[in-house]
Amino acid sequence: MTRRSEYLEHLARVPLFSACNKAELRSLAKRTNDIKIDAGQVIIREHQGAYEFFVVIEGQAEVSRDGKRVAIIGPGDFFGELALLDRGLRNATVTALTPMEIIVLPQWDFEQALDEAPRMTRKLLTGMARRLRALDQEG
Repeated sequence: MTRRSEYLEHLARVPLFSACNKAELRSLAKRTNDIKIDAGQVIIREHQGAYEFFVVIEGQAEVSRDGKRVAIIGPGDFFGELALLDRGLRNATVTALTPMEIIVLPQWDFEQALDEAPRMTRKLLTGMARRLRALDQEG
């Protein structure tokens, strides 16, 4: 299995992309980059600009807000999806607890994928609606 096909599998599990077909997921996967993160490294910082989306391949990270731990994330988890939709500020800090491997999808590459496949936009709205519905049922 090639790395890009692995990335496609990881992206397919992200609720935002749940309505996308294989071709659309391939378009996104080819725009991702694989990076290694050292334990202790801050990946994103609360209140700073948001320009990328991340999926955890290996390792664990702490998610904190206002200095308080709110979650531990690991393989298959993702963060930063709001950065794909707007350029607002980060709402949490994510710090690697262990060495990590993550894939990154920059916002500008995501926008290029949407320009090339405009129907994907509607599918992303469907994925976002599913996620909001699930969160609403939890709360």
